[in-house]
Amino acid sequence: MDYRTALVTGASKGIGAAIVESLVAEGLTVHALARSKDALLALRERLGPQVKPIATDVRDGEAIMSALGTAEIDVLVNNAGGLTTVRPLHEQSAEETAEVVELNLTAPLQLIRLLLPGMIARKRGHIFTLTSTAASGVFAGTTAYGAAKAGLSQAGRILRFDLAGTGVRLTEIAPGRVETDFYLKAFDGDREGLRKRMYCEQRPLRPADIAAALVSALRMPDHVDIAELTIAPSEQAAGGQKYPPPPLR
Repeated sequence: MDYRTALVTGASKGIGAAIVESLVAEGLTVHALARSKDALLALRERLGPQVKPIATDVRDGEAIMSALGTAEIDVLVNNAGGLTTVRPLHEQSAEETAEVVELNLTAPLQLIRLLLPGMIARKRGHIFTLTSTAASGVFAGTTAYGAAKAGLSQAGRILRFDLAGTGVRLTEIAPGRVETDFYLKAFDGDREGLRKRMYCEQRPLRPADIAAALVSALRMPDHVDIAELTIAPSEQAAGGQKYPPPPLR
């Protein structure tokens, strides 16, 4: 493929690390971004010098661009995100709600804004946004997260309109339930409780499944853009209905 360099956010573990590994296998140099320097160094130790660690917060666009220097990024993978709590919106703090929106909507949009001019000038680029089936389905206690992912999904539709004919493609990947540590903070660090609640009764997706789908979209001929891709476990249907009893009078 014509792509040579990539930037992957949330790269230190889970889906992000699997994507880094897959892109390295495709021959790309991958700038791997996450907050944990040690985890990024371990990733480079495992995958080799094609991994270029960037230990910073995904919300700090200035620091990211400084770390990239003169690197020409052909592939941007907006994978980083976060879900601090699984509770109704009215039970969250203002800070929790704001953080979810910053991580899942504002930060990816800012990175796209910063890297698009170079891609357009080179007439070459592919942007991936990792959203969620929560962007279109109903999952209790995820109001801010679902709203942020839905906003990112709609941003992709508008961006594809703006980018038509530029040589830059944009693919949204909306995973269903993937077995990672994503919900660990929302479960107060209770890894065994998370496993029993989320991953025991039905078979979840694995990070490598998402990475494989991303590489498949990347490998398509440059006149083909897989615009939106939903990947769900065969045993999961997103969303649902709730019929609570009327309040007591």
